[in-house]
Amino acid sequence: MNRFISRWFGGLQRVAACFVVTVCAATSRAADTPAPSVSESPAARSPTGHAIAVTDKISISVFGEEGLSTIARVDSKGSVNLKLVGEVVVAGKTIAEAQKAIESAYRDQRFLKFPQVTINIEEYAERWVSIDGMVRNPGRIPLPIDASMTVLDLVAKAGGLLDTARGTAITVTRIMPNGEKKTQVVDVESLLKGRDKAKASDNSLILQPGDIVYVPQKLI
Repeated sequence: MNRFISRWFGGLQRVAACFVVTVCAATSRAADTPAPSVSESPAARSPTGHAIAVTDKISISVFGEEGLSTIARVDSKGSVNLKLVGEVVVAGKTIAEAQKAIESAYRDQRFLKFPQVTINIEEYAERWVSIDGMVRNPGRIPLPIDASMTVLDLVAKAGGLLDTARGTAITVTRIMPNGEKKTQVVDVESLLKGRDKAKASDNSLILQPGDIVYVPQKLI
């Protein structure tokens, strides 16, 4: 009888050991198996520093308020029309800035006390800037979606300045959502040559879709 019990107990131990080994092996395989890749949809790779542009299609969700969530295309005025609060300007803002603007709209109009807004880009609008004047390859150049572009970057993509270029007085003209034109002068030549008078602000101006860059000719 004692021998039977001993055999039975020994068999039970072997079964338990096999079970432990099987579970450990399955766990190891699960750990080694790569997680499914996130779909490379625009929404999955919306860069946080991306400036929202006119005709971008964006999804807007408000935490805990499913009825306020929507998908909208940014109109020609740079706005999206939202439930309860109406039009909110988002064009030219980063995703984080646009989220704050919408949260402020719901909070300031006293619809929500602590709104939490999430924005994703569902579809990007075409993004182009143009450069004309004294560069080797003037024309339209596409803006990257997942990176920024400065005037210095644009000049390089256009083949560089011609010898006749007045690189200290390059102009950037931008049409604002309200139709107003703003022009800024950038000294690219000093940046290229590492001059002491080169200003950091000249290389920190980030181009936006529709910007028009002009490189004038040197004064004779």
